[in-house]
Amino acid sequence: MKRIFFFLAILATTSVFVSCDKDDDDHMDDDPQYSITFNSPTTDDKNLNDDIHIHVDFISGNDMTVHHVNLKIYNKADDSIVIFDGPTDAHVMEASGKFELHADLSLDNATGVQEHTDWIVEAKVWGHEAGAAEVTEMMEFHVHPE
Repeated sequence: MKRIFFFLAILATTSVFVSCDKDDDDHMDDDPQYSITFNSPTTDDKNLNDDIHIHVDFISGNDMTVHHVNLKIYNKADDSIVIFDGPTDAHVMEASGKFELHADLSLDNATGVQEHTDWIVEAKVWGHEAGAAEVTEMMEFHVHPE
């Protein structure tokens, strides 16, 4: 019986080291006060076959940890057509209070983009627990023929 308790104690201690350190951010009196800045893409119209660079800043205004982020680009008329969904793991744990998402994307038929379509860029940032201090920002752009 003592071996079982010893094993459980070791297991519990080990899980503390592997789990996410919340830094108690989400349990403090102050919320992280997240904000999102779209550097690119912009709301300017694009053309089919353009290559765009994605650069979005997710910031905690009081330098608390940025726990989770997500950026999706989807068709305004049919939100099941998603041409970007990142990062791969939303749990970024950026202790500096600022996470920058960078990626490149081709606006072409291979990615599901057609001419004369409108696209929504939706960015989210939130704390350690789902919905904690969550902020969502959206913008859109239009894709013209080549």
